[in-house]
Amino acid sequence: MVFEGLSSKLQDTLDRLKGKGKLTEKDVDIAMKEVRLALLEADVNFRVAKNFIKKVKDRCIGQEVMTSLTPGQQVIKIVNEELTELMGAEESKVEFSNTPPTVIMMCGLQGAGKTTTSAKLGGLLKKKGKRPLLVACDIYRPAAIKQLEVVGKQLDIPVFSMGDKTDPVNISKAALEHAKKNGNDLVIIDTAGRLHIDDELMGELQGIIDEVSPNEKLLVVDAMTGQDAVTISESFDEKLNITGVVLTKLDGDARGGAALSIRAVTGKPIKFIGVGEKLDQLEVFYPDRMASRILGMGDVLSLIEKAQTAIDEEKVKELEEKMRSQEFDFDDFLSQMNQVKKLGSMSDILGMIPGMGAKQMQNIDIDDKHLVRIEAMIQSMTPYERQNPNSINGSRRKRIAKGSGTNISEVNKLIKQFKETKKMMKKFTDMEKTMKKKGKFSLPFFK
Repeated sequence: MVFEGLSSKLQDTLDRLKGKGKLTEKDVDIAMKEVRLALLEADVNFRVAKNFIKKVKDRCIGQEVMTSLTPGQQVIKIVNEELTELMGAEESKVEFSNTPPTVIMMCGLQGAGKTTTSAKLGGLLKKKGKRPLLVACDIYRPAAIKQLEVVGKQLDIPVFSMGDKTDPVNISKAALEHAKKNGNDLVIIDTAGRLHIDDELMGELQGIIDEVSPNEKLLVVDAMTGQDAVTISESFDEKLNITGVVLTKLDGDARGGAALSIRAVTGKPIKFIGVGEKLDQLEVFYPDRMASRILGMGDVLSLIEKAQTAIDEEKVKELEEKMRSQEFDFDDFLSQMNQVKKLGSMSDILGMIPGMGAKQMQNIDIDDKHLVRIEAMIQSMTPYERQNPNSINGSRRKRIAKGSGTNISEVNKLIKQFKETKKMMKKFTDMEKTMKKKGKFSLPFFK
């Protein structure tokens, strides 16, 4: 889970303040020391942590907290607002050109994930109505061009390449002309990286900038490198005046120090975050939503957006009708589970629900592999068994367990849970019918 360590510590500290009917300056001092330590352990830049604590403390010992009837809640509100401000206050949107094509140059060191991120960004903006063209300008790394062509094909996005013998500046210039002729209103240039920052790298990138004047110069950095990501961002910004940052591998960084430090140190916004290896796992960065998630307040808006993008409404309606008529079988159960899997990992989904912060999730056993085992058990059933769960007797259960690499107790548990779910849905349906007969409202589940 993103920010897991920081989130847990902040929630513990602020929960203790919530229990107090009145706060003293000493209470605030103790809490702020704990918050400062939590930020430093999360690899937040020292100066950034120091300034953050000063701002929060100055506001906490003011009238809005000390005279409040719920001082603890006021402190949480202040911490939430200052965290949001620290990460950029609001979403920083891509600057699209008034005269297409819009040019986005992706830059960064080797290993940050530039090539995959370029494709992911193309896929994300394609869903929003753009017609992207990916440009292969990394002529040095073996198979970089091929990699871009492969991911471009997976996303059905054209890739412009002139091989590895042409100068990247000339490739960029030719790609821009190609885009204009072929109706591509977005050009994403995947540039070469180095193992470290050097004059040759910066000179090449500056040459591309001088030739095609990109609307966006996005720096791709690996969140898991912590303070190194901040230092790299400073160096690139100093040389190229970047317009924004894309933080990759944020899903693998439990600390999150880079996300909290980059904006404050460089003054440049985080525009996108990589939250997984799949090509659809690049998201717009919303500072306010991230702050809410860190403090265990959830992120309902992102959850709704994920659901709208991933879930098939027709499938949902069909499943609802089957539940009403008690025709729900294991095929439907599997279909429902696959709909949920499209939203991401269970820990990510739960983390977006208000009240389900890092502290609460410590007590929940979240194992996405369990869903894989359930899927294996259902797929080991015959079509007849999936459509007629009552037919699954002892010998059939043994065969299903063997075929799915599980054991009989797991198969028994799955069948029991399925039957209990059907019983529960029958109760809801019967209750709704009774209420309708009496002229009362229907249950929200079936509206």
